[in-house]
Amino acid sequence: MSAIPAPISLVSAEDEATILALNNEHAAELSWLEPERLSFLLGEAFYARRIGDLEAFIMTFDQDARYDSPNFVWFRERYPRFVYVDRVVVAAQARGRGHARRLYQDLFGHVERAGHRLVTCEVNTDPPNPASDAFHAALGFAEAGDAVIHGGKKAVRYYIRRLSA
Repeated sequence: MSAIPAPISLVSAEDEATILALNNEHAAELSWLEPERLSFLLGEAFYARRIGDLEAFIMTFDQDARYDSPNFVWFRERYPRFVYVDRVVVAAQARGRGHARRLYQDLFGHVERAGHRLVTCEVNTDPPNPASDAFHAALGFAEAGDAVIHGGKKAVRYYIRRLSA
């Protein structure tokens, strides 16, 4: 008998301190956030969800967000309508439970219901993140480009996934 999966729920203001800590534990893969910046970004988010007692979270933006990330801007310059996955984090003790996959599947349904057809994201190539490359490929993402950002300190590969019409 399998355990019932932890629920996916909306991120709330009460979650921000825990999200901030979880995000900043993974700042090398994501980016460091200060509390005020996280609050602002959550206010701009198209879709922000968590699993259980913050075992995992996801934050996304659509093309209309007030967001200045070079990765988000890259997509905005190329696609008129999209949802950009800015960050997905799974706590170390919750890895291997399918949380990231569940968050993406839930996101895809939300994106389609909102009338969007394109989901975008980026994965680091320097420092490399082969597990994330493989994960996104398994979800049907295709490479759309690459860039060197932050004054040459980071290189990324851009991915897109088209959803059914």
